Amino acid sequence: MGKLLKSKIFRPVLRTMFIMTLMTSFMTVAPAKRAEAVICCKGCGTCYSSIIAPSVAGWLYDWLAINLYIFIRLAIHRIIWFDWEYWQLHLLPMLMMAGEQLAAVGTQQVTIIGQFLDATEQLQTQRLLQELKAKAHKEYHPSIGMCEFGTRVKSLAASERKGEIDELVLSERSVDRMFGNTGGVAAKGISKDAENRIEQFRKKFCYTLDNGNGLDLMCPGRTATSLLPADINRINKDVDYGRTIQDPLTVDVDLSNGIAFTPDEEDIFALQANLYSPSVFIRPGPQDLQNDPRKSIQGIQQAYLDARAYVAKNSVAEDSFNALVALKAAGTDGSKQFFKAYLKELGVPSDELDRYLGQNPSYDAQMKLLTKTIYQRSKFYTNLMDTPENVRRKAVAMQAIGLMQKFDLFKSYLRTEASLSVILELSIEKLQGEIEDAIGSAIDVDQAN
Repeated sequence: MGKLLKSKIFRPVLRTMFIMTLMTSFMTVAPAKRAEAVICCKGCGTCYSSIIAPSVAGWLYDWLAINLYIFIRLAIHRIIWFDWEYWQLHLLPMLMMAGEQLAAVGTQQVTIIGQFLDATEQLQTQRLLQELKAKAHKEYHPSIGMCEFGTRVKSLAASERKGEIDELVLSERSVDRMFGNTGGVAAKGISKDAENRIEQFRKKFCYTLDNGNGLDLMCPGRTATSLLPADINRINKDVDYGRTIQDPLTVDVDLSNGIAFTPDEEDIFALQANLYSPSVFIRPGPQDLQNDPRKSIQGIQQAYLDARAYVAKNSVAEDSFNALVALKAAGTDGSKQFFKAYLKELGVPSDELDRYLGQNPSYDAQMKLLTKTIYQRSKFYTNLMDTPENVRRKAVAMQAIGLMQKFDLFKSYLRTEASLSVILELSIEKLQGEIEDAIGSAIDVDQAN
């Protein structure tokens, strides 16, 4: 900037000095005037002049002078006007300013491009975040239909555990009755057990039309017109497996509460006795079972051991019955209201829900609704019009319920295998006795010899 100011200050002085130098050189080399000759006519008294033709040297001198003049004028024009005046004062500053403007505009354009790039990255980032947000909303927003699976199994485990306790109590009660344990129904012997069972039959299960109307003397007055509806429903339930266990979804059996027996519990006890132990063993006296190491096992002792073996085999077969009762036994009511809502949608009247499900739905009732009834509802299939993630979650929940059902089948297979093993043991028991007798006879013959 300092050089530029300095050139603007001294530019007029330099220009004046240069012009004076060129004018001096021009005057020095300026061409001389042409020579002219004057001719006078004496007779006519007139004069005229004639231009004397220039010589070759003069012509060359003029040519050089003209070209030098033109050259000098053009040089002065180029140097003074173009280089100094136009270039320095106008063109050069204009180009400099144009260069600065182009540089500024280029920088601005690059800045705009950078802003475009930043905006592109920003928009792409926002779009990615929105996509992830939408994906998370879709994948991690469970539907009501998905939550229903968790609600339906709310009381399933507790009901299963109560059923297992009932199964254990039924098994222990049967063993106690067979062996006449103190406090049991057959503690006072075989005759007292038979009396108790007959008395129970006369008051609760007898029907005068049975046995060809031959039960009038045994249970008089127990006709269809004289009995209450609750009593009519209990007729012959001590021998009717279908009405007692198979048909109802829930039977009022809870052997863990320690209170008085319910009618359903009495019916099941009677049916169990008729199926697996219609009679109990005669109790040998303590002296008959007294052990004497000096003597061999007596007949009554061997009979008692055989009786215990019979009870063990009978318990294996009876365990299937106890397991079925446990499945039907009353559970907990954690999911009862939700099951009622399903049944209402299927058209079950409200006043029949408790009779259908029971006050506390059993494990079997809950599994039936989980594995069958809920899929009979049209709403279940319309709820599948959901996000893919929720549909997959429902599929996993259904698979889990299927695994529980398969585990129940597995336990049933185990009971079947146990029963088959007892049947196999009984089928070879006679053959085993023959082999043992043959071995004993051979030993006796060998000792005799």
